Amino acid sequence: MRKLARFLGIAALSVAAFASSAASAAPRNDFKVCWTIYAGWMPWGQAKTQGIVSKWAKKYGINIDVVQLNDYVESINQYTAGKFDGCAMTNMDALTIPASGGVDSTALIVSDYSNGNDGVLMKGKGKQIADLKGQQINLVQFSVSHYLLARALESAHMSERDLKVVNTSDADISGAFATPTVHNTVTWNPMLADLKAQPNVTEVFDSSKIPGEIMDMMVVNTKTLKDNPALGKALTGAWFEMVALMHGDSPETTSALTSMAKASGTDLANFKGQLSTTALFYTPKAALEFVTSPDMPKIMTRVAKFSFDHGLLGQDAKSADAVGMAFDKGVVVGNKNNVKLRFDPAYVEMAAAGKL
Repeated sequence: MRKLARFLGIAALSVAAFASSAASAAPRNDFKVCWTIYAGWMPWGQAKTQGIVSKWAKKYGINIDVVQLNDYVESINQYTAGKFDGCAMTNMDALTIPASGGVDSTALIVSDYSNGNDGVLMKGKGKQIADLKGQQINLVQFSVSHYLLARALESAHMSERDLKVVNTSDADISGAFATPTVHNTVTWNPMLADLKAQPNVTEVFDSSKIPGEIMDMMVVNTKTLKDNPALGKALTGAWFEMVALMHGDSPETTSALTSMAKASGTDLANFKGQLSTTALFYTPKAALEFVTSPDMPKIMTRVAKFSFDHGLLGQDAKSADAVGMAFDKGVVVGNKNNVKLRFDPAYVEMAAAGKL
C-alpha cells in the first residue's frame, strides 16, 4: 500500500497543479475519489457497495464515484494530476507528493494511524535493533517503512550510516525475506503478519512504538473542497456511518467485515487481526481529538525533516520548512507563504456535532 510515488517530474507536477486548479473553478455535481487495498481503507469500498456513499451524495445533490485502484503509487499520481478529487494516502506521501508538487491538498479525514501494522523484522531469536549494525536491510526506500526504520534506529542511538538500506518493492519483500541472503526487512501488513509468524524471526520494532506518526487519510484537493463543500460533507458523513457499522456486534457488522475481508483477499479472522493493529477512529469525536491535538504539528515537523533529509520535498527545497502545513487554530508549520497541506477539522467537527 504505502510505496512512495516519486515518479512525477517537476514539469508534470506544475501542469497538474494548474489543471487541478482549473478543474475546480466552479461548483460541480460529479466527483471521483480513489483508494487502494489496505485494512484502514477497505471501508471506502464497502461504503460504496452498501450504497452508503450514494445515499450521502444524494443528500447533498451530488454524485461521488469511489474508485478502487490496484496500484497505490498510481492512485496518488492520478490524484496529483487532477484525475481524482480525492485519494486515500498516508500523511508522509501527502506531504512529499501532491503538496511538495504544488497541489494544495486537505486531509479531510485522518481515519487511523498504524499501531503495529508496520514493523522491523530480523531473522534469529532474541534480536535487538543494535544487532542491525553493519548489516543490510530490505525495504521500500523513501516509504513509511524507511521512516519507521529511521525512528527505530533513533531509539537505539543509531543512524542509517550504521547499516545499508536495500531498496525492495513491496511485491518482492516476502520473496526476498525467504532467501538465505536476506536477514532483515521492514514491511507492513498483511506481509508483516505472514513473515513474523515464521520460525526464528524477531520483530525488533513496530509502529505502536511511535503512535500517531504513520497516518492514513482521505486527502481532497483544497480548491475543489472550498468550491464544493457538499463533497466534504458527503464523504465525511458516509465514512463515519460505515465505520460505526464496523464497530458494532450485529449480524450486519459481521457481514460488512466479512465482505471487506474477502475484498482484501483474506478471511475474517485475518482481517480482524489487521484491524487490531490499526488505530481506526470509529467516531467523529475520536478523529477530531486526534487531528486537533497539539502533537499533530510536532509529528508532521518530524515527518518533514525526514522527507527533506532524504530529498523528498523537491529539488528546490532548501530546508524542511519548504512546504507549509496548516493545522487547527491557525497553526502553520513551515513556509507560511507556501501552505500546501492542510489538516482541516471543519467537516469532522460538523460530524461530531451532528450537523451533517
